[in-house]
Formats: sequence, C-alpha cells, structure tokens
Amino acid sequence: MKKKFFTREVKVGIMGIVAIFILYFGLNFLKGIDIFSPVNYYYGSYENIGGLVPSSPVYIKGFKVGQVEEVKYDFSKIESFIIKISVSKDIKLPKGTIIQLYDDGLMGGKAIQLIYAPSNASQLMYQPNDTIKTEVGIGLMAQLTGNLLPKIESISTQADSLIRSVRVLVENKDLTKSLASIERTTSDLALSSSQLKQLMKNDVPHILSDVNGLTTDFKQITGNLKKIDYAATFASIDNTIANLNLLTKKMNGTEGTIGLLLNNKDLYINLSNTAANTDKLVIDLQKNPKRYVHFSLFGRKKE
Repeated sequence: MKKKFFTREVKVGIMGIVAIFILYFGLNFLKGIDIFSPVNYYYGSYENIGGLVPSSPVYIKGFKVGQVEEVKYDFSKIESFIIKISVSKDIKLPKGTIIQLYDDGLMGGKAIQLIYAPSNASQLMYQPNDTIKTEVGIGLMAQLTGNLLPKIESISTQADSLIRSVRVLVENKDLTKSLASIERTTSDLALSSSQLKQLMKNDVPHILSDVNGLTTDFKQITGNLKKIDYAATFASIDNTIANLNLLTKKMNGTEGTIGLLLNNKDLYINLSNTAANTDKLVIDLQKNPKRYVHFSLFGRKKE
C-alpha cells in the first residue's frame, strides 16, 4: 500500500514554518527592516548613547538608509557602547564619513545620521564591518537654548532696565503731584457732569419749551406777514411820498400862504416890525396905563 507524503504531520509542520516566516517577516517589517534588501554593517563606539535603542533609524541628509541593528555595552571601558548599524548595500561610505548621534524630534528620541563626506574616484571607501568615527550632535533643545538664550538675556536686561525706570518714575514726587492733580480734575469733572445732568434734567426742558413757544410765535408772525398786501402798502407809501414832495414844492414856491411866509422877505420884515411895535406898546401900556384907560366917577378932567 502506497503511503501518502502530505500527511497530517507534514502539513502541520509546513504551516508552522510558514507561520514562523510570516511572524519573522512581520516583526522585521514593523521594525522597518526590509529582509529582502541586502545591507552592509558598520560599527561605532560611544561613551553615552543617550537612550539609543535597536531599530532606531539611520539617515543620510534626512533620508533613511538603514537602522541600528544592535547595541552592545562594556562598562569597563570609557567608550562603553558599541553600536551596529545597517546601511543599504548600494550606498558606499567614503573615508571621512562620521556616525553622528542626534535628537530625533522634541520627545527626546535618538537617531543616527551619517555625515556623508564628499568622495571622488580615487577616494577610499569603508568596507563592510569597518568601525567608523563617531560624534554626538547638538540636540534640538540645545540648539534652541543656544539660539534663544542670548535673546532671553537681552530681553531680561531690557526688562530690568524698564523695571528700574518704572520704579524711578513711581517714586518721583512729581508723579504723585500729577496723580493728585488728575484726581482733583476727575473730581471736578464728576461734579461738572452731575451739574450738567441736573441742567439737562431741569432747565433744558423749560428752555426747549420756550424755544417751541418762540417758534410758534414766529410761525404766526410769518403767517401774518404773508397775509399783508405789500403792493397796496408800497403804493400808499409812494402816494404819501408824492404828497410830501408836492407840499415841499409848494412851501418852497411863492404861490401859497406858507410859501409867501417862507420866501417873501418884505413880509418877514413887516411882521418883525409889527411884533416890535406891539412889544413897545405893551411896555408903554404897563408903564403909563392912564394914558390909554381913564376911570372917573365924576367925569373926566380936562387937561
């Protein structure tokens, strides 16, 4: 009887191998390792790695070219840590390239970047498994501190100077006097405002009432003025002026009595002589009344 090759045990074994491969591939994929891409390995040593762990990325000018594969330590040495990094096999590292440990973000994560030295055709290259020179780069926070600290110190100096100036200004007696003057002015303004409110409340309504009365009177006067017959009025005035002109003309002429009185010089002289004679007569009458009037019970004596 022919035995089956794919027995239950064989199938279970194959499934186990496939599961192990998938698990290995998945874990490396999650770590960012491409198991199908060939890589070269290089080494470097540090006194302090600042929290660098395996699977940390390796960059060249911001482009990921590999990762940290392993971190070994020996605390009996000054440079206690040996790191192993993988770099894509198609990338050649010229002599002079530096492995730099630096901060990868604000959260304090660490990463490796290769300070890629310029190369030429005759320049020697690092070989796989070579040890490369290392350095620790300035962290992001250290860079921010280095850039901001001088500015902060300058601002602190200016703030201190400003505080001193404010203190001198506050302690100045003239400022106290000015504040007292401002307080008095504010008090006066408050009093004036209160008086103005009182005026607006009591006097202004009466004034507005009077103004309204005046406006009404003006309206009535304007209505009465509209009713006046200006043409007849001016005609009457013209007639009166004409009569006055005629009267003046007659007074200046010699036709009427008033004109003769005003313009005849002989009449004026006669009237003046008559008045003088009458005056003399009255005076003589007062002095010699018997000459003009005689009273006698027995008759008049013959002179």
